[in-house]
Amino acid sequence: MILGKVCGLATSSVKHPSISGWKLLCIQPLLADKQSPDGYPLLAIDSLGARIGEQVILTSDGKYIRELLGRDDSPVRWTVLGFPDS
Repeated sequence: MILGKVCGLATSSVKHPSISGWKLLCIQPLLADKQSPDGYPLLAIDSLGARIGEQVILTSDGKYIRELLGRDDSPVRWTVLGFPDS
């Protein structure tokens, strides 16, 4: 799991069938200080309704993602797991 900040939305006219209908977010991973960027932004699916500017917790747990999407053949790597406490 990593902490990140939603920096934008992503759209795609053609995508894998397993993510059809899912909201795609562009998320900037953050360092432990919760402010400094850590690497390149990531693309993640969101089922919790995160908005631009919010901090989120991401997971790359494959089993969780497969269960969430209901498919074993999905190319999704990251998903929003929750929101950090203030």
